[in-house]
Amino acid sequence: MLGGLALAAGALGAIGAVVMKGSRRERRRERARAPDTWARPGMAVVFRAELMPGRDTSERTYHVTSLLPSGRVLLDGVSGEHAEKEFQPLIAKS
Repeated sequence: MLGGLALAAGALGAIGAVVMKGSRRERRRERARAPDTWARPGMAVVFRAELMPGRDTSERTYHVTSLLPSGRVLLDGVSGEHAEKEFQPLIAKS
């Protein structure tokens, strides 16, 4: 009888671990599908003035060619991957 209880408790613990792990994966998938990304392909972004001193805003503006899974972007005319913090924040127009 005691052995049966121990076996049942172990089985319930294993099932609980699987259920908890599955819910964590689901949350991760939902975050990956989140529509509120900071940039989209075709969007214009402007490098911060500190990164390109002496250049006008028009000279620091580039277009996003693709958004990478890491959240970084590839730009048209600039080599390498770039992070959100390298660009001026978007100003909301009301």
